[in-house]
Amino acid sequence: MMITPQERAARRATLAQHCRKLVLTQTAVHLCEDATPREEAFLLTVLEAELAQRDVNRRARLVTRAGFPAYKTLEGFERQGVKVPSTLTWADLESGQFITDRRNLVLYGPVGTGKTHFSVALGYAACARGMTVRFFTVTDLVMRLSEAKRVGTVERVLRDLQRADLVVLDEWGYVPVDHDGAQLLFRVIADSYEARSLIITTNLEFSKWGGVFTDEQMTAAIIDRLAHHGHLIVFEGESYRMKHALMKER
Repeated sequence: MMITPQERAARRATLAQHCRKLVLTQTAVHLCEDATPREEAFLLTVLEAELAQRDVNRRARLVTRAGFPAYKTLEGFERQGVKVPSTLTWADLESGQFITDRRNLVLYGPVGTGKTHFSVALGYAACARGMTVRFFTVTDLVMRLSEAKRVGTVERVLRDLQRADLVVLDEWGYVPVDHDGAQLLFRVIADSYEARSLIITTNLEFSKWGGVFTDEQMTAAIIDRLAHHGHLIVFEGESYRMKHALMKER
């Protein structure tokens, strides 16, 4: 195998970089002083394979920790019933640029129109790009935060959310939240403001949020933070589940 001195120097620089990523000493690079070009190339292949496998394992851990209810993708997703505002593009959504820009999405529409599917698909895509995602129904998150507050670990739960690039809050407003729960949710929204992206799915228009969270002033503050760097995506049409329900078959 013929290789120029410049190519060999570049290969060793790559080896050194791989060793740093793998938290290894530079011993492998030093050993290459007595290695043949073929042996050097083999070592490079081994380190690249290890890096690739670690990346696969890391992304799998991201998906597991996200807490998604099911596996969903954007492939085959029916877009015709989804109204995306002019301030947002499908490319922003599919590439995850909205997460990089720390913008929020409020997915609004009737039950069964694909809001949860869409939010999970965006979350999976984010994990595939190496981003940290957390998925909760609002009811589950409030219960978790309330229990953590009771036992004195609420700050630990909030810190976990603060490490995320994207937090998905599903079924916003489906179940009324008491004052303490509303305060905890407000803390999540406030902590996320300009720090990470939020996706909220809801079947309630903004004017009705105050009836769910019992505090009009707090509700106004939540909407203000969500809307400042946010986009409203409207889902229309018949419920997908009703459309394909077995009960309708004769």
